[in-house]
Amino acid sequence: MAEHHPHSTPPEAGPAPEARWPAMIALLAVGVLFWALPEGLSAGPRWLAIVVVCVLVTLLLLTHGRGHPMIYLALGHLLAGTVTVFMLWSLVLLVLALPAHRESPVDLLRSGALLWITNVVVFASWYWRLDAGGPHQREKQPGHTKGAFLFPQMTLHQDLARERDGRLWSPRFVDYLFLAFNTSTALSPTDAPVLSRWAKVLVMIQALISLMVIVILVGRAINMM
Repeated sequence: MAEHHPHSTPPEAGPAPEARWPAMIALLAVGVLFWALPEGLSAGPRWLAIVVVCVLVTLLLLTHGRGHPMIYLALGHLLAGTVTVFMLWSLVLLVLALPAHRESPVDLLRSGALLWITNVVVFASWYWRLDAGGPHQREKQPGHTKGAFLFPQMTLHQDLARERDGRLWSPRFVDYLFLAFNTSTALSPTDAPVLSRWAKVLVMIQALISLMVIVILVGRAINMM
């Protein structure tokens, strides 16, 4: 009969599946934000973006867990790339609308705020999809020790970096959303140093887009005074 050691370390829990629904909901929200843009700042008809996003999210839900990881990965990248194109298109239209005075000041302010939020969600999606091979690869490993970003939990001892269920800590979509929010707000990551070159490029692009939108918002607000 095996002896019981009351102070022995419990057996290591296996990797936990990473939930995809937060990223799906966030991108569906982006589709709604595109629909809320004025017609003159929308990439095509206002309904186009939300329809495309809904179709791609539906295809992702249908292929998830069906034994076709490459198809799921390709659809995920297509979805993130599509909303990125819509965002950049609307950003260009916003910049062009300033000297032409095609939109009212209120519409420009509202559109800038919507695009700022969209910028946060879009880049959070990219960080979540690309870091350490994406969620499909991250959930195969117990814990998160290597990646494009050095999260604070990665610097702790394993006994301190654990989830509530006892599993080793691994980033989720909300961690990348927090990273993207800080980047758009402070124009740089605040708590997670960037390690990979591709991530540094994305962070610079996100910060530049955020800076452009902030300058537009501030400039328009001053002109309205």
